[in-house]
Amino acid sequence: VYGCSEDDLLWRPLKGFLMCLPSFCCRLGVAACRQYSSSSGYPNVSLSSPLPGIPKPLFASVDGQEKHETRITTLENGLRVASQNKFGQFCTVGILVNSGSRHEAKYPSGIAHFLEKLAFSSTSQYGSKDEILLSLEKHGGICDCQTSRDTTMYAVSAEVKGLDTVVNLLSDAVLQPRLLDEEIEMTRMTVRFELEDLNMRPDPEPLLTEMIHAAAYRGNTVGLPRYCPAENVDKIDRKLLHTYLRSYYCPERMVLAGVGIEHEQLVECARKYLLNVKPVWGTSTPEKVDRSVAQYTGGIIKMEKDMSDVSLGPTPIPELTHIMIGLESCSFLEDDFIPFAVLNMMMGGGGSFSAGGPGKGMFTRLYLNVLNRHHWMYNATSYHHSYEDSGLLCIHASADPRQVREMVEIITREFIQMAGTAGEHIQAALSSKDGRLPRMYRLFR
Repeated sequence: VYGCSEDDLLWRPLKGFLMCLPSFCCRLGVAACRQYSSSSGYPNVSLSSPLPGIPKPLFASVDGQEKHETRITTLENGLRVASQNKFGQFCTVGILVNSGSRHEAKYPSGIAHFLEKLAFSSTSQYGSKDEILLSLEKHGGICDCQTSRDTTMYAVSAEVKGLDTVVNLLSDAVLQPRLLDEEIEMTRMTVRFELEDLNMRPDPEPLLTEMIHAAAYRGNTVGLPRYCPAENVDKIDRKLLHTYLRSYYCPERMVLAGVGIEHEQLVECARKYLLNVKPVWGTSTPEKVDRSVAQYTGGIIKMEKDMSDVSLGPTPIPELTHIMIGLESCSFLEDDFIPFAVLNMMMGGGGSFSAGGPGKGMFTRLYLNVLNRHHWMYNATSYHHSYEDSGLLCIHASADPRQVREMVEIITREFIQMAGTAGEHIQAALSSKDGRLPRMYRLFR
């Protein structure tokens, strides 16, 4: 406080903060000593030029892009090893398998879903999942398995010095799982619970994604169910899993990908743990792989659900109608994949409580043309799903059931206007599209 000595200051607590007031202000009142700022009371310091007398900071220099390039090596058994070095003490390594729900035409749907839940259970070297987690804890690591319609990924993040343990664990989890009867039975319970949760979840996006794929590719490839149907839960057993694994889990269909690790070190570990390993299900038979090409059929699927008894709290969930409208796009192998990715970001959108911070996506087309102009629209979000032979660009929208007709017309109009000029939206979409394609998947592709 200007004009006050240290002895004149009086410190008082105020709701968790310390308030400093001159002692004579307490006697005369705060208004008596209020001071007003003026331009002459502060130095005129430029905020656009460096301060005088401050030494120039030294920054780390980057000598080219070669340190961050993606390097790929193919081993003798057909396994591909891909890596991208990145500065840091931790790395992420994963085995990606070219298998998923689209390859289940000759099997009961749901095998990929089961394998996702069975991942990192007991193996030939580890007696249980707890032993695996304890082994990873020594290197500050975590593990996860995710499956999609065309890819299954087993991934581990840990300290770089634990790479040998990580690759050994991945090899054991992918090629040497025990698949015990009690583990399969526990997985059945997990799958049933997940199906029940999926049907009762307030967020309809996962269910709508399932439905639009089933309508767009009716009964083939990526139109097959991503989640195990309830009637198939009891049909999947160890013998069926081994039959599926024998066809699809072969080295030619696998990629060992790593981020934040030296390529030579990763190749050395791959040769050590993945080159001459015999899977627990025996010799692979890749000739039985389903190589069907996605056939876009188009169609419509409707579902009626009563959510009146589902609520996250005392306030009931709004009664809404959710729609998802989509058109066929392109595969990720085509040149148009990047333009479609930019188009998806340009459309953007969101809901009433979209995460990401203030202003996220507020200047995308679906925000400007739909959410800002029609207050009764609860949600309008664009999605782009791309596969090796096809793709799907779709928009999810939610509104009151009495305004379904208007909602469909508005979303259809947005699809029609995609053929027009993009204008200033292009640069905003280009600046934000990079974060939507995970690094591990870029290595796999």
